[in-house]
Amino acid sequence: MLLQHAFCLSLVFLYTWGEGKNDYNNFDWYNYGNLGFWFLWSLVILIVAAVLFTYISLLLVSNAPCKLTLICSPERAIGQEFTLTPGTGVPISPKPALTFIWKYQMLKIGTFLVLGFSISSLFALSILWRDHRKTVRLSFQVTAPYLHIGAIAIMVLLAWPVALHAIRADKKVTQVIIVGPYLAILLFLFLIPLGMYSPCIREMGTLGPKPALIGHRGAPMVAPENTEMSFLKTIEHGGDGLETDVAISYDGVPFLMHDDTLKRTTNIQEVYPNDTGKAASFFSWDALQKLNAGTWFLKNKPYVGMGSLSKADEKQAMNQSIYTLSSFLRLADSHNKLVIFDLYRPPEKHPYRNLWLRKILDVILNESKIKRHLVLWLHNSVRSFVQSVAPGFQHVMGRKAPIEYLLQHNIVKLNLVYTDMSSEDIRKYAEANITTNFYVVNEPWLYSLAWCSGAHSVTTNAVHLLKDLSQPLFLMTPRQYNTMWILTDVTSALLISLIFALHWWREKNFSCCAQNSNPMVENGTYNKFKTELSDMPAVLA
Repeated sequence: MLLQHAFCLSLVFLYTWGEGKNDYNNFDWYNYGNLGFWFLWSLVILIVAAVLFTYISLLLVSNAPCKLTLICSPERAIGQEFTLTPGTGVPISPKPALTFIWKYQMLKIGTFLVLGFSISSLFALSILWRDHRKTVRLSFQVTAPYLHIGAIAIMVLLAWPVALHAIRADKKVTQVIIVGPYLAILLFLFLIPLGMYSPCIREMGTLGPKPALIGHRGAPMVAPENTEMSFLKTIEHGGDGLETDVAISYDGVPFLMHDDTLKRTTNIQEVYPNDTGKAASFFSWDALQKLNAGTWFLKNKPYVGMGSLSKADEKQAMNQSIYTLSSFLRLADSHNKLVIFDLYRPPEKHPYRNLWLRKILDVILNESKIKRHLVLWLHNSVRSFVQSVAPGFQHVMGRKAPIEYLLQHNIVKLNLVYTDMSSEDIRKYAEANITTNFYVVNEPWLYSLAWCSGAHSVTTNAVHLLKDLSQPLFLMTPRQYNTMWILTDVTSALLISLIFALHWWREKNFSCCAQNSNPMVENGTYNKFKTELSDMPAVLA
């Protein structure tokens, strides 16, 4: 049972962590904030989880379960640990018992290692990353049909040891205890598609348009975030909009910066080594212009699987500087791209703490003169004031709200975290002409779910990848899924029946052969070895 528990828990964690790839950068950024240096911890955890799962899977599908539980006959339990005297069938020259026990201990340690890693990792996830459970639940909506096939395949593999132990059991009660739960789980898996829901299982012709792509800080997987290069890459790859973060320098220049400090995305440690912890807003614009905003990207490679850049792109990235809001808006306007931004109020004692919104509006309306319908205004404070001085902005709410409230305040779009995705809510808001945008959507499966659910747009780090998706992954008609479901159940039922029949036939023949075996087996060396083996304590029960 210990081996089976280790297998199940390692599988659960591997799936859970694998589906969390969409947020690996957030996880690594969180560790950077706590540790002070950048490293792809998310990738390391994924590799370790995959290696441990592979190890425990090989034990499970081999004859290791038989060895680990010491419930097989000695000749089956130790396989090649002894040789047979030609013509007599009597085992001779057994390897030392110490070696035999040492191998058991190594298997035991490995199994406990997998079990401990899986339990501790799942516990840590539940405490430190609670929203990750929502991600896993969302993943079920698109992967459930294929997880069903995988679960059935595992049940077919487990049929081999279940049938073996059930047929060898001496008592009917023991057989029922072994086979009963197995058949109950199998029946549950056979029927679970009756209650399964996936927005990607739909009739032909009912799929909505492909969601628009808004570059999150530009295209941060192929260029340094919030730089001119990053936004140009988004435009180059066909992005429909640009998202950024706006702060204000000490002398009143709005510039693009996500973090409170400049440590992560500039070379401030080289230029101003004594000010690495200083808030970005307390630097003058002249001081900010002296910083490089691209070399960190080439050094840290902040995204898993981001690939290598061309020589031209590397050279361009190395020469990036902090970008102003005015330049950003002019770029978007010249390419007719939507813009949406998070606005950061300056900290206390900043000269523009109470004037920051007016300064930003002045840049939008008078300095850049971007077309107003391209501006998606997200900031919720003084919304009525913004609507009065800047009519024409598209107003966006950052949370779900009653339709009546949204219509009353002229909200035309919701900007929601992807874990709030619901096809029912999307449809309800769409009926009131309120569109939905979800952030941050990087993985193709999550983008596919947003597409199938009817989302209007997504904010993403991966415009260059998602643009190539011609249709959602896992898209199928109900008829196609029903066919897949029935074929899977029928095929697995036949295979499981065949496995049980094969074990029954083998054990029947083995019993017949045992009755005619040489009596020397009961009186010779093998019988003595069997007695000694029976005295060994079970290593794993």
